[in-house]
Amino acid sequence: MIASIKAFFVVFVKTWIIPYQGYGLFVMAVAESSFFPIPPDFALIPLAFMKPENALILALICTIGSTLGGMLGYLIGKFGGRPILEKFVKTEKIDVVHNYFEKYNVWAIGIAGFTPIPYKIFTIAAGMFKISFFPFVLASFVSRGARFFIVGGLIYKYGDEIRPFLEKHFDVFSIGMVVLLFLGFFALKLFSGKVKDSDKETDEEIVEIEKAVDEV
Repeated sequence: MIASIKAFFVVFVKTWIIPYQGYGLFVMAVAESSFFPIPPDFALIPLAFMKPENALILALICTIGSTLGGMLGYLIGKFGGRPILEKFVKTEKIDVVHNYFEKYNVWAIGIAGFTPIPYKIFTIAAGMFKISFFPFVLASFVSRGARFFIVGGLIYKYGDEIRPFLEKHFDVFSIGMVVLLFLGFFALKLFSGKVKDSDKETDEEIVEIEKAVDEV
């Protein structure tokens, strides 16, 4: 089943995207972030291998298109609401996505942007759950850009030598990057907690000083 779906994706990309090169990649990246099922990696990788010297430009095109598509998905979710999202996923999965947003807020977009998780689900859900728009756009640009530029950078540097690795291990590589993202989030949260504790201690010291002054 999975092999058949992948074969369909490959045929579609070869027929409708590859002939239009950067233009086709841009349209595909926009569509995938808001309603289209095929990830732009299926076009980015073969296009980059055709001309490795253009790999970074293609990664930029893909990043811009994906970010704009994410903004479109956000607006679809904001004005279409839950009924629109239910056309893509089951109710229980929407609840799972909601829990991600409640727990990680805009970081959930960063996680989805890096991984094989369908990105459109999170962009539409972000609009539906009224996540702050500008942090959402920034998280989309950074996470999607990191994903596409890693791929483009590897192809730019190594050319055909890296092809077997990307074709075989890309999903595993993406998951590894998410682990790093979680570790970064945990470190930031830990640091923020220490800063808050420090601020609290400082406030308490100030209160004590004010009391002492009043007594004098």
